[in-house]
Amino acid sequence: MAKKRLKKLHAKDALEFFNHVMVEQPLLPFLIPLGLFAWFLERWVVPFSNWVPLAAAVWATIQYGRFKRKIAIEDLNKRWKHLILNTAPTTPIEPCEWLNKLLIEVWPNYMEPKLSRKFQSTVERRLKNRRPKLIDKIELQEFSLGSCPPTLGSQGMRWMTSGDQQVMTLGFDWDSHEMSVMFLAKLANPLIGTARIVVNSIHIKGDLLLSPILDGEAILYSFESTPEVRIGVAFGSGGSQAVPGMELPGVSTWLVKLLTETIGKTMVEPRRLCFSLPPVDLKKQAVGGVLSVTVVSASNLRRKGTTNELGKRQSSSGSNACLIFDNKVAHAFIEVEVGNLMRKTNTCEGPNPTWNSTFNMVLHGETGVVKFNLYELDSGGVKFNYLTSCEIKVKYVLDGSTIFWAIGHNSGVVARHAEHCGKEVGMVVPFEDITGELTVSLVLKEWQFTDGSVTLSNSLSNGFQSSPDRSPKLQSRTGRMLRVKVVEGRALAVNSKSGKCDPYVKLQYGKALYKTKTLSQTVRPVWNDKFEFDELAGGEYLKIKCYNSDTFGDDSIGSARVNLEGLLYGASRDVWVPLEKVDSGEIRLEIEPIQNDQNDSLKRSSSKVEAGWLELVVIEARDLVAADLRGTSDPYVRVQYGNKKQRTKVIYKTLSPYWNQTFEFAETGEPLILHVKDHNAVLPTASIGNCAVEYSMLLPNQPADKWIPLQGVRSGEIHVKIARRVTDPKRKASLQTAASALGKGHKISAQMRDSLKKCAGLVDEGGDAEAVSLALTEVEGVQDEQELYIQQLEREKAVLLSKIHELGSEIIRTSSGPARTPF
Repeated sequence: MAKKRLKKLHAKDALEFFNHVMVEQPLLPFLIPLGLFAWFLERWVVPFSNWVPLAAAVWATIQYGRFKRKIAIEDLNKRWKHLILNTAPTTPIEPCEWLNKLLIEVWPNYMEPKLSRKFQSTVERRLKNRRPKLIDKIELQEFSLGSCPPTLGSQGMRWMTSGDQQVMTLGFDWDSHEMSVMFLAKLANPLIGTARIVVNSIHIKGDLLLSPILDGEAILYSFESTPEVRIGVAFGSGGSQAVPGMELPGVSTWLVKLLTETIGKTMVEPRRLCFSLPPVDLKKQAVGGVLSVTVVSASNLRRKGTTNELGKRQSSSGSNACLIFDNKVAHAFIEVEVGNLMRKTNTCEGPNPTWNSTFNMVLHGETGVVKFNLYELDSGGVKFNYLTSCEIKVKYVLDGSTIFWAIGHNSGVVARHAEHCGKEVGMVVPFEDITGELTVSLVLKEWQFTDGSVTLSNSLSNGFQSSPDRSPKLQSRTGRMLRVKVVEGRALAVNSKSGKCDPYVKLQYGKALYKTKTLSQTVRPVWNDKFEFDELAGGEYLKIKCYNSDTFGDDSIGSARVNLEGLLYGASRDVWVPLEKVDSGEIRLEIEPIQNDQNDSLKRSSSKVEAGWLELVVIEARDLVAADLRGTSDPYVRVQYGNKKQRTKVIYKTLSPYWNQTFEFAETGEPLILHVKDHNAVLPTASIGNCAVEYSMLLPNQPADKWIPLQGVRSGEIHVKIARRVTDPKRKASLQTAASALGKGHKISAQMRDSLKKCAGLVDEGGDAEAVSLALTEVEGVQDEQELYIQQLEREKAVLLSKIHELGSEIIRTSSGPARTPF
């Protein structure tokens, strides 16, 4: 059978060779008979020599060699083409002049300030831990990247394909002499004094990788390798006790090394940073968040390497050589790490463990890294060994959503997008140094912002969501009024059926809703209607909706949103606002901030109030670790605010204590730390966790209720309520009464009268259900405020009558004469 197959293979090869020769040598059919004829003459007629068979053999050998080389080249070309389609450029090099022109336009006013703030915070954070011995203390005083942007793709750009992912490669060349980064350094012994260190030039050159993810909603960027970095450093004096301007040895090298390490640890492949491209900007800056992390399971956990290599490695370690015979991971657990906060799962056996452990983690800032460390217990269950890790990055997007991304298989990207808080996101992430992957589930419960507001999940709150058209449920007022004048409109859309346009405009700001008068048959209406709103904090938009009045139902002819931030007293904003969702139409508005006279007395009274203080309520705790041998604890909390310390009572024999104790501290801006301890009458007290309570972003007199995970332990959370108080409770009632008792009554009456007029007007005009519902809600709010005010007046009336009665009795007692003595 083998001989038959070999004969078939040779026959096929000979046939292919013959066809190839016939194609390459079209004169061969004529040369073969000529050669045979010459050979016949030479053999039978004139025997010259044997050169004819030899020449034929040599010619056939040369042709066969050429044929084989051509087959090999075609095979190499096929393989190279396959390689090109998967890992090499799929498009030719493209010029990038347009990109650099755009960068020059947006760099000075947009990108440079934004990048300067971001890099400044990064440099300040790294300066705390990395400084040369020559410098005792260093402080960053100024940070500016200058007006010269980097050059991108000077040699062109090209698209690469890595698996299923598109990657754009372009050169990055930044050579600037306008950079200004100034440090003030306090020198150590023997050079005692101060000095200024200025970075005035920078040169960074490398290859930048851009990867679009989530259908173009975000871009991952990184350097392909560590770029070439050079900086120019100048030295000068730093004040009255300064050393002369001279170069400090080793400082320039230290700064270059610090910058190079920072770039290498943050944005060199496969460490990628994210730049989101949100369609909507809510004008909110996130300062922290709460993330729920569920470690579900892992699959196919195996060490890389053969069994023989592992056996040799174990045999070299000594007596434990016989304990491991394969590369499977036997007993493993996961440690979840976010900053300084760490949580551990329980230990599961086998190469496919299942944990299903959920932890609440805290993010500090608008980005964060969730790291999953894999550990293995030894056979005795005493010592655990670190094996590998993987990580998932989290980023807040300006439209209120959240992006999660991680490094996938073959340096790919695993990216997920959560449109709102509360949405569960599942991800499968491979480990770095071993075979296997981890399955996790992430839920971003809330984002916290600089203005004190919080974005909660849908299941927890009906408040602010990712869409800018929805307002926060609780909105704080700034204390001043906004006067909005709807002046005129132009180029408004006309009803396609009737050909008429009877326009009017609705304005909504927070819960306040107003409507202009309706004008007949005009596309250039002039209203000149004025409305006043209480200004709201938190970047609230003024929403405009323009309608065409019709007998059978009003038609929408456009809507728009206007940002009312940045208005100053005495400055009026006159703008033409284009209407959205229509082909044409604009509305002219005049917006002006004005004084709120009703709040002047309250402001004057509040300015006399004493300094504020912190009010902390330590409510309860749960899932505390057991500090006693009997499996329970005797927990109490020591509250530390600066140098002041207070403590709660001790709750005995429980892991879920309930204290509900209140503490007050004069606010000084110092950190507020809670230490949870286990009480022991004989032995020293043992720590069972600690945490820091953030309060700097809270609005005055608005308490925050939160569960805070304890650090330094494997489990435990504490429930607290924190508030920044600015009014003395002993003087609160008298201040409010003296401020404007009569003014408050007039204010409530005016609000009730205006609300009822608005509601009656909407009903008479046949307003839509949304407007009537908002008006009724406003009436109910004013009615509730009126009832509370009446109850307060009733209490004050009773107190006043009691005082009058006591005063009358005292007057009668003191004015009556002495009793007459009977004779």
